[in-house]
Amino acid sequence: MSELTLTLTDMAHGGLALGRDKGGRAVFAPFAIPGETVRVRVPDDGRGFARAELLEIIKPSPDRVVPRCRHFGVCGNCHLQHMTYAAQLRAKEATVRDQLTRVGGLKDPPLRPILPSPEPYSYRAEAALFPAEEGGLGYWSPGERRIFRVVECPILRPALEAALPDLDVELPGLRRLSLRLGDDEELLAALETEDVEPPELAVDFPVSVAIVLPDRTAASLIGDPYLLLTIGGRELRFSPGVPWPANPVTAETLARVIVELAGIDASLIVLESPGGAGWLTTALAERSAEVVAVEPNPDAVADAAENLDPFDNVTIYQGTEEEIFPALSITPDVVVLRPGVQRPEDGLSPAAFRLLERLHPRRRVIICGEIGALAKDAKRLVKTGYRPVMFQPVDLAPQGFQVEIVSLWRK
Repeated sequence: MSELTLTLTDMAHGGLALGRDKGGRAVFAPFAIPGETVRVRVPDDGRGFARAELLEIIKPSPDRVVPRCRHFGVCGNCHLQHMTYAAQLRAKEATVRDQLTRVGGLKDPPLRPILPSPEPYSYRAEAALFPAEEGGLGYWSPGERRIFRVVECPILRPALEAALPDLDVELPGLRRLSLRLGDDEELLAALETEDVEPPELAVDFPVSVAIVLPDRTAASLIGDPYLLLTIGGRELRFSPGVPWPANPVTAETLARVIVELAGIDASLIVLESPGGAGWLTTALAERSAEVVAVEPNPDAVADAAENLDPFDNVTIYQGTEEEIFPALSITPDVVVLRPGVQRPEDGLSPAAFRLLERLHPRRRVIICGEIGALAKDAKRLVKTGYRPVMFQPVDLAPQGFQVEIVSLWRK
């Protein structure tokens, strides 16, 4: 190991600031900001890049602020609390451009300015918690390689953060607990365990409890079997194992951007995958002639059937893209794909690429996903004959490095 003094120049994907040593090796520093001069410790392993340990801020950036959370630097959920929110947005936009050009191979990507989240803190309506070594529940620490007990989390909505001290689950085989906050500050805890048999439970504060099975379907144990959440003025139900918009306010922004870029009007047929519980499907159905949604989770299909009951122009197919796409007889005018809803790093499925390869050349395609996965998919999309028309970044996760991209493609 050796110590270096670096001047950092850029922000890299993953929330790391980038500098170079005298030999030109790329050095990535956590919790630092472009423009800062820092002292770091790096491994002497001969590789062409290094991840550093930050030792000292020698010359701080004017964008540096005091992190709000006591767990910052240990917790793996937030990466940018040391930066003003304006600086976070600039860094994310620069990272998007870098990923699209360097990884995606696009020379001059048509990139719009990033859309901010209305609230940089107190926005998340879901927390994913794991059994901590010292007891209780907590978050994963990448630096310490362990789960630590969490006592505060200012990115959570206040009612959700206030529930953290009351969570002390003694359940053998518990792998994960997802705590969600719905309308009227209702709480639902979804348990994922090694055993698929429902445990016997008792709770001492108001919370519904369900067990989520390996296929992402759920069984209610205590209280209500789903939560209600209002998005875009519509009250929607979500079962415990169904993908849930953790930042509901910005989900409305995402839906608005998708509808705008797709040019949805009353003459168009739209194919959407995955459909989930239908929060985006409602926005598409309000403006199009017909929506065909594909969704593998039966609980999500049941939720969507309830949520979309007011519409008579929606068809839902239950199954994976591999099962449904080859059998579709419709010719959609617009295809809306949201790959990696459960695993953002996955990107487009092979079935989605095969679907896009056989589409009519004038069809509009919207792909909404995490920038790292989208940048990798961009190369193949271009080889398939598509060109990017617009990229719109949307900040769904302030204080974290993640950024969602709504992209419009045409052949």
